[in-house]
Amino acid sequence: MRIKLDENLPESLANSLEALGHSVDTIRAEGLVGRPDGDVWQAAQDSGRFFVTQDLDFSDKVRVHRARS
Repeated sequence: MRIKLDENLPESLANSLEALGHSVDTIRAEGLVGRPDGDVWQAAQDSGRFFVTQDLDFSDKVRVHRARS
């Protein structure tokens, strides 16, 4: 699975997921730390990755969609 991890998750999770055979990118590695949610979501979409976060703002689909516009 292709996964992108948000900045609020530990780097060790990326290592664990990679050990299980997943392809993992992180927001930290891409220099997106502190960027607006819409930018982060768009980066995940552009790379075709499943986005994993603990940020509850992403549970509001309308808010995330507006942040991209």
